[in-house]
Amino acid sequence: MGLFENLATAAPELFTIKTMILMMVGTMAGLVAGAIPGFTIAMAVVLVLPFTFSMTPAEGLATMIAVYVGGLSGGLMSGILTGIPGTPSSVATTFDGYPMARGGKPGLALGIGVWASFFGGVIASIVLMIVAPQLALIGLEFQPVDYFSLILFALTVTASMAGDQILKGLMAALLGLLISTVGSDVVFGLPRFTFGVDAAAQGFAFLPVLVGLFAFSRLLGDVRTSEKAHQRLGGNEAHAVHIDYLGSAREVIRRWGNIVRSSLIGVFVGVLPAAGSTISNILAYDQAKKTSKDSDKFGSGAIDGIIAPESANNATAGGALIVMMALGLPGDIMTAIMLGALLIHDVIPSPSFITDEPQIAYSIFLAFFVANFMMLFMQSFTLRAFVLVTKVKIYMLTAVILFYCSVGIFALNNITYDMWTLFIFGIIGFVIRALGFPIVLMVLGVVLGGIAEARLSQVFARSDDIMVFISRPWSLFFLLLGCFSLLFPYYQKHMKTAVWARFFVPALLIVQSIPVFMMPGIVRPSVAIVMALTGAVMVAYRLKNGGKAPEAEQINQTS
Repeated sequence: MGLFENLATAAPELFTIKTMILMMVGTMAGLVAGAIPGFTIAMAVVLVLPFTFSMTPAEGLATMIAVYVGGLSGGLMSGILTGIPGTPSSVATTFDGYPMARGGKPGLALGIGVWASFFGGVIASIVLMIVAPQLALIGLEFQPVDYFSLILFALTVTASMAGDQILKGLMAALLGLLISTVGSDVVFGLPRFTFGVDAAAQGFAFLPVLVGLFAFSRLLGDVRTSEKAHQRLGGNEAHAVHIDYLGSAREVIRRWGNIVRSSLIGVFVGVLPAAGSTISNILAYDQAKKTSKDSDKFGSGAIDGIIAPESANNATAGGALIVMMALGLPGDIMTAIMLGALLIHDVIPSPSFITDEPQIAYSIFLAFFVANFMMLFMQSFTLRAFVLVTKVKIYMLTAVILFYCSVGIFALNNITYDMWTLFIFGIIGFVIRALGFPIVLMVLGVVLGGIAEARLSQVFARSDDIMVFISRPWSLFFLLLGCFSLLFPYYQKHMKTAVWARFFVPALLIVQSIPVFMMPGIVRPSVAIVMALTGAVMVAYRLKNGGKAPEAEQINQTS
């Protein structure tokens, strides 16, 4: 059967009063869970799982998908209004969302975040329905060496996100990588950098570190003086806060290129097993900054800086669902839980799952699509309540936030060690902020350090040959892309004046065509040939014009 016939078959299973009510409750639960710092989406999905045992597979999965989508969007509320990401997948949203809120535009920032999440989810659901099996095969091609190269590429965002403070940015990222090595070695289980503290052998859990660096350190800065402590979170105009849905929708649609690009990045990262939205929202933010004409405004309340991470993290859910259904591989912890729910109902995902179980498969597609509309509707109510936070004075809000952060962090493992982690990294973050080091890049190192080490150990467990990093097409693709990513800030700075900058883009096309040509099949090698030819034509055109810098060429044309 075709796409529309399968959707018509699945629709009666999904569009029942009971299922719609369950999805609305699930969406609201996800929004609330995502908005509470320290309470992860995975925890919300786990809490919902036991209630799905008595449901049909379609009902149970639809409910969990609603929690998943709601949680991804809920994180933007606390991230934008308090500067504390409700979930790791909304880390990059705080970079511009919080400055915009503190600049007196919390309603606009929230509206942009909601619409970006919605469009990202809708685009991902369309991709999910059309090319699920084909995209899943790409995820099957990835090996540990490819993941490690992808993470190295993700780490190159330090170059563009550090701006003019490249040295401080690299130092902060390296400090984050060092923090991720504390604890037991991933290969032999031997303790490292514990300094005789037995509890430190377990390392530092990511969420206590994240909340400490982002929340505790920022709150300490906000209450440094009595004058700052008595200010309202939203400034003097906090009483006039309202969410302009039409205005924010226009701003988002006007930047449709950023939405599509960020959503596709999210889908692609979601297809890669165990990559997750924590990576995709940072990568999308980085690419948005690199391609923006106003990149200098990023970090101070840029609209594109909110659109990119929010559309990417919701789109990642679509990619993760593709891998779960087509290959039976969990793209992240949430889809791992959903995979368990399928197995409980004697439904086993496989490459033939979509054709063998079209009713369940397309029910999942439809549920993901519908959940994004429910999120848009339900969040309009939760935002109105959450936006009241902007009226509260900072010293009052500080006490409440620290209380809920502490409760959420303690609830992770029920150990006081996590509380000490929160406190220590809050102090470290406060000192680092005061010294002018970017906290964001330190968090990036902590997020990616553990993943990179695990993947690298898997690489060398298979072989000692380092040539595997350039013999594997995807690994070579990301390594070369990472090299150009490191050079991109210099290209962006000199693109209007330097001669070499004219050859940056064609060189990127020609160089990247090599790993694409090495990939299996007919389509990708054909694309590689087109890339190489395009790059060669661009080089020839620029050489014909004498290789002059754009400004020099414009002066000659004028004269």
